[in-house]
Amino acid sequence: MIMDFFRRGQAEAAPETKASATGPVVAFQGAGRVAWTPRDTVSMTRAGFSGNPVGFRCVKMIAEAAASLPLILQDRVQHFDVHPVKELVQHPNPMQGRAELFEALYAQLLLTGNGYVEAVGGETGAPVELHVLRSDRMALVPGADGWPVAYDYSVNGRKHRFDVTGATPPICHIRSFHPQDDHYGFSPMQAAAQAVDVHNSASRWSKALLDNAARPSGAIVYRGADGQGTLAPDQYDRLVSEMESYHQGARNAGRPMLLEGGLDWKPMGFSPSDMEFQKTKESAAREIALAFGVPPMMLGLPGDATYANYQEANRAFYRLTVLPLVNKVTARVAEWLSGYVGERLDLRPDLDQVPALSAERDAQWRRVADADFLTMGEKRKLLGLPALEGDQDAG
Repeated sequence: MIMDFFRRGQAEAAPETKASATGPVVAFQGAGRVAWTPRDTVSMTRAGFSGNPVGFRCVKMIAEAAASLPLILQDRVQHFDVHPVKELVQHPNPMQGRAELFEALYAQLLLTGNGYVEAVGGETGAPVELHVLRSDRMALVPGADGWPVAYDYSVNGRKHRFDVTGATPPICHIRSFHPQDDHYGFSPMQAAAQAVDVHNSASRWSKALLDNAARPSGAIVYRGADGQGTLAPDQYDRLVSEMESYHQGARNAGRPMLLEGGLDWKPMGFSPSDMEFQKTKESAAREIALAFGVPPMMLGLPGDATYANYQEANRAFYRLTVLPLVNKVTARVAEWLSGYVGERLDLRPDLDQVPALSAERDAQWRRVADADFLTMGEKRKLLGLPALEGDQDAG
């Protein structure tokens, strides 16, 4: 068709190779910019993840908890103990296992709102390898109709184009919902950006206060013998030099000050706004946790009593934050890989092996088992189990 002709002209065909196409360029250090936000991803990651303990802990907790969940591969009839897709997910590439691959994918989604998985091989079946690509280096190339026709992966001016117009695209793009962008996702880190700035500024203020011997500043008042309140230029320069050399910084904490005639030290106490500074920092920390969906109680933040105990907070963390993320990502990955193997597959977390949900899972199994009006097939369907061979009740 004519539209297909124009699409082929816009996207270069991806070369056939059994090694990751981004391998030759990822050895160089560099960073690109995303087009969907006024804050570049590198700066937000540095400020909110590398430079902020609350943001770092939120991303680590969610990504590690989500990646640690065991996964079930099944179709409508059975669970697969042995399957090429299951083997691929368990051993995606020589450098990563399942948990490491999905931890990187979840972290990219939390930090940037976008996750990209590259499939290597797969011309005659399941791909040979899976790789998570950095979101800040990827750029979507839209076609004439607005749908993506390719993805450009760039590092230090070197670029590789992935053609995604075929039946089995080599890139799986997973994105969070963005109300104002058709192509890129909106991350929790962007929503928490202002709170991160407040928290980091409060930390810098506290560090500056500690460098000043953990005391507020003061003023030196000069009263000359003749009633004049002005120092001569050389006297002023000498006083400033001595203050910087002998009475500032943590190493000079507690050193007595010797004032000559006419000089008087007036200490300045903490103002009410200074006393509220720590509360402002704690409030910013709770806002960061709120944006990521992590109960503040699990981060050890004071002043939070939303949940009665830690066990309840942990259950809410898995039910409201971890599981929705895992279900979304695994469903998208399963749909993408189904196109390679030619059969409809379902990849989902095994809730029976989540310790935080064991109590409610036991109650559900007990209720279903005691329901005498349900057939065996209906019970298995309610519990998320595949239908038994020849069972017509669960259809």
